[in-house]
Amino acid sequence: MRLDKLLGQAGYGSRNQVKKLIRSRQVYVDGILAEQDNLNVDASLQTITVSGKELEHAPEVYYLMNKPSGVVSARKDKEHQTVIDLIKPEDQREGLYPVGRLDRDTEGLVLITNNGPLGFAMLHPRYHVAKTYYVEVNDVLGPDAPAFFESGVVFEDGTICQSAQLEVLSSASDKSCARITISEGKFHQVKKMFLAIGVKVMTLKRLSFGPFTLDPQLAPGESRP
Repeated sequence: MRLDKLLGQAGYGSRNQVKKLIRSRQVYVDGILAEQDNLNVDASLQTITVSGKELEHAPEVYYLMNKPSGVVSARKDKEHQTVIDLIKPEDQREGLYPVGRLDRDTEGLVLITNNGPLGFAMLHPRYHVAKTYYVEVNDVLGPDAPAFFESGVVFEDGTICQSAQLEVLSSASDKSCARITISEGKFHQVKKMFLAIGVKVMTLKRLSFGPFTLDPQLAPGESRP
């Protein structure tokens, strides 16, 4: 993590305040004067002192949350409640953030941590981390729908999605329920993929993200380590 970001998360002030602190020659990393704001550091491996006081390393924590509809997948929001707001006071830690985003009206699994490298690894396209969703749409999905998704959906703007696995769970006269697994995370991707086949997503819930699975014991808004 960048030194200035680490100090900001540790409560040493705004970005500008942290930069002034570093430039005033008050910050040392492993006994060596830190002269660059963007120096990459690891508080778990290095000793960082500020004005002669050693910076305490916050232990890494991991929470699984069942995000309810209407809540924003962000650290802060001026208008809406965030997933971080829902974390119990005793579980709050410096630097908590949601790994990736779910739309405000999307429910389900959110991973929350203060481990920055984990988020990078789970979101970077080259790692192809699978995400599975439960979907309800406003019309019937035909028998050709799984093949349509497997071939790679193309949006109207020319964006090409990677192959996705679709399993139709049930259908009625005016809707279908399905499970879809994708391994990328384009903006509104799942909703746009179903629009490309002519149906609109009415309900969307993430069931799994890589090795993590939504705990059925978690009510909407609840989380656990």
